[in-house]
Amino acid sequence: MTSIEHRSSDEDREVSHEKDSFQHLEGIHGGNTHKAAERGHAATDQYGNPIVHFDKAAEARLRLKIDLYIVPTVSLLYLFCFIDRANIGNAKLAGFETDLKLKGYDYNKVLSIFYISYIIFEIPSNMACKWIGPGYFIPAISLMFGICSVCTAFVHNIHQASAVRFLLGIFEAGMMPGIAYYLSRWYRRSELAFRLSLYIVMAPLAGAFGGLLASGILKLDHFGSLHKWRMIFAIEGIITIGISLIAFLTLTDRPATAKWLTQEEKDLAIARVKSERVGATEVLDRFDRAKTFRGIFSPVTLATAFIFLLNNVTVQGLAFFAPTIVKTIYPKNSVVSQQLHTVPPYIVGAFFTVLFPFLSWRFDRRNIFFIISAPLTMIGYIMFLASTQPMVRYGATFIIASGAYSFGALCNAQVSANVVSDTARSAAIGTNVMMGNIGGLISTWSFLPFDAPNYHIGNGLNLGTSSTIFLLSIILLFWMKMNNKAREKRNVDSELSGLNQKEVQDLDWRHPGFRWKP
Repeated sequence: MTSIEHRSSDEDREVSHEKDSFQHLEGIHGGNTHKAAERGHAATDQYGNPIVHFDKAAEARLRLKIDLYIVPTVSLLYLFCFIDRANIGNAKLAGFETDLKLKGYDYNKVLSIFYISYIIFEIPSNMACKWIGPGYFIPAISLMFGICSVCTAFVHNIHQASAVRFLLGIFEAGMMPGIAYYLSRWYRRSELAFRLSLYIVMAPLAGAFGGLLASGILKLDHFGSLHKWRMIFAIEGIITIGISLIAFLTLTDRPATAKWLTQEEKDLAIARVKSERVGATEVLDRFDRAKTFRGIFSPVTLATAFIFLLNNVTVQGLAFFAPTIVKTIYPKNSVVSQQLHTVPPYIVGAFFTVLFPFLSWRFDRRNIFFIISAPLTMIGYIMFLASTQPMVRYGATFIIASGAYSFGALCNAQVSANVVSDTARSAAIGTNVMMGNIGGLISTWSFLPFDAPNYHIGNGLNLGTSSTIFLLSIILLFWMKMNNKAREKRNVDSELSGLNQKEVQDLDWRHPGFRWKP
């Protein structure tokens, strides 16, 4: 396999833009910025230090504008992505298992089939997102998984349900990593975690809103010819389809094509992202095997992705089994009441999902918040294992949600911050989310029927995963600091001597001037 020598139309347009559009920068931010922003010129020195400095007020205005135009659209899309995935938990309470005659582990099998396709298509989907352009790719896959949700309303046996869930996994595979990669085109390293949290917070909000929406839908007598749980899939799928069609018109692919930015703002948006990429002479690079492997096999990518795998055992387990857990706590309540009891823990989880990444933005640190978050999850599962009192166990779900949900933003921001090129970033984020979804697959077998109602196996497993996250996060932080000290002793000039521009860029995180960003 060799580096692909032709470009996508997305990259061709970016090449043209970078060659022609920086004439405005010299008058606004100085000649050095103009030179650094041009294609073919690096925006850092060989030690990774930026060679230009930007007007902080201009950056703040640009950042707010991007926040308002980009984040709401992707957040809404991800909200219904997660609802379309997790509403099967609400449907279970409303008779999904009974009507489809599912027995024993059949429900777990239906959940698992989703993750098989979800995992397989994770990295290919993110490569396709880069190739096609996220402004087109993300609405397209959203449209398709909305259609899959509608189709679920018409299944009548385990085989049909499994087939639709497999297709759902294919189309949802590119959503979380695709949006993370998309936002990395717009934001600096320190800014990214908080912006990721603004869409990833839709996961716990989907748990809350999904419970409210499901309970509201179940109050309807029928929706066309559909009744009970079938209405949940149909109505929520139709909403997803509508939002996706609107997103085709509103989602801007990248700064260069943003009609809502002035030319000066477009130039600043591109130049400031480029200024953090040591040795990079372009923002959107060619697909390259070396850079792809650098993204996948970065030590920080692999370690963080394994942490995300362990965390997802908890996050996805909550999504699928929170209604079931609540049912064991409040067995005499009505189905609607049980649905509503799943809402408050997600609201609390959503708060911490945004809080920790916000602090990450302010301190430009990510790994330390892994270390802070993990003990919260550990405490919650200790409470589950130590008590059978309904209020204690219900309280534990609040603490677990507080610790678990922030990892989605923090892990994706961490792997993004610790590679250089656009290609490596796409591959690293895809790898992180792929590994995370292996954890999701494990979660589908963590709460088994014979273990009800106290679920000692599932709760014990999650205590083990959160404890391992805590230890691994500490080890990773110390390793990054030690390796950075070792890099300080390397002779950058001699190591880069004799290398051409492509060879220097292909080094990515192996570049001697690169430093890990914990």
